[in-house]
Amino acid sequence: MNVIIIEDEKPAARRLGRLLSELDVEVSTMLHSVEESIIWFQENQHPDLIFLDIQLSDGLSFEIFDVVDVKSAIIFTTAYDEYALQAFKLNSIDYLLKPIDDEELESAVKKYRTLKPETKKLTLDFEDIKKLLVNPLEREYKKRFTAKVGQHLKIINADDVECFYSENKGTYAATSDGRNYLLDITLENLEGELQPETFFRVSRKFYVNINYIKDIISYTNSRLQIKLNSFSEQEIIVSRERVKDFKLWLE
Repeated sequence: MNVIIIEDEKPAARRLGRLLSELDVEVSTMLHSVEESIIWFQENQHPDLIFLDIQLSDGLSFEIFDVVDVKSAIIFTTAYDEYALQAFKLNSIDYLLKPIDDEELESAVKKYRTLKPETKKLTLDFEDIKKLLVNPLEREYKKRFTAKVGQHLKIINADDVECFYSENKGTYAATSDGRNYLLDITLENLEGELQPETFFRVSRKFYVNINYIKDIISYTNSRLQIKLNSFSEQEIIVSRERVKDFKLWLE
């Protein structure tokens, strides 16, 4: 089985390669941009299977298929669920949301392996796609978290969290009553778990809840500073590369 990965974040590509190796799937090539991928497909035999990120450094990976007639099966690996219908139109057999879960990856590989060799058109099951779409089909997101407080477990409602933040290798939930709770989860693993209309990752260190934003202030180097109702332990700065998406999210 000839397998390639198209992913602009090289650490993510290497991690996916390691996970696939554990499933006895060896990756022959890793590509990192639309342009590089188009050139590669024009000069090489197309693989059996592609693990494909959607948002690459120089555009959407769908642009590859505007230039090259790719016959390979595709497993999408992305942090964004709004492209599921476009993926449905291609040779897609699964659509994995980042951070990629080991069991979901194994299930996707098994799905590919069980396909009949003569199958020419591979498609996502439409019911699977429906589960991924936020609107209008209502995908489920985490509504509560738990944190250990002494000998007790504290239940924290997501709606009560002003922000999630990382500090000293720990991830915390800062609630509207001014408390901070250490969670047994990383910010990366929160991706895909939080309601995107309510929470936005403004930087590597912070997710903020739109319902608790008190003020937004212009900051140095074209960045923005956010003031929340209660949280004041750290400055919350929208990183420059996220400012545009943050402003769109506010609308």
